[in-house]
Amino acid sequence: MSDLATPVARTLITRHLGLMAYETALALQREIHQQVVDGTGAPTLLLVEHPSVYTAGRLTKEFERPQDGTPVIDVDRGGKITWHGRGQIVGYPIVPLAKRSHVVEYVREIESALIETCRSFGINGEQVCERTGVWIKDARGDRKIAAIGVRVAKGVTMHGFALNVSPELAAYSRIIPCGIDDADVTSMELELGREISCEEVMPVLEDRVTQALERVM
Repeated sequence: MSDLATPVARTLITRHLGLMAYETALALQREIHQQVVDGTGAPTLLLVEHPSVYTAGRLTKEFERPQDGTPVIDVDRGGKITWHGRGQIVGYPIVPLAKRSHVVEYVREIESALIETCRSFGINGEQVCERTGVWIKDARGDRKIAAIGVRVAKGVTMHGFALNVSPELAAYSRIIPCGIDDADVTSMELELGREISCEEVMPVLEDRVTQALERVM
């Protein structure tokens, strides 16, 4: 009998983590990432809400951080500083890319899935070529409703996206979110002018993101 591990099927699975501390979810990401790289774990989409936390990507500058001593977790993803908290759906796709060099295409697929999710609720989100994430652009100015920050290591993705459903947006006032100081941050609740929950949005988001991930794997 061979001692080699039996390869795991490459069918995407989704795990709903509920409310989980950022550091705990990050450790889980790293564990699953290694399993997917080794071929002993299935591609996975983690869906989670975090207690209030600021995280800073590799490109974050000092002046973009909170200036009042608020703790920030430095992480190995692309992008700059952002905030996570209740009322925000965070997704961590841990999947092998069919073509390792197609990172931009992967990000655009995630953006498209988030745009489709917003449009299912009557919100017209858009892609902006020079800026990642999902944007609302109208006479009131540019507003970011979803952020994306990813890392690809050994051909497998980590980190992911955050869609603002109904978070407390005041948390963004302590930072320059994503390093962008000429636009606002918004939420589905604010754009719709009514209450909306993560539970209402989750099934639609999961469906759209799953389809996008299956296209890039």
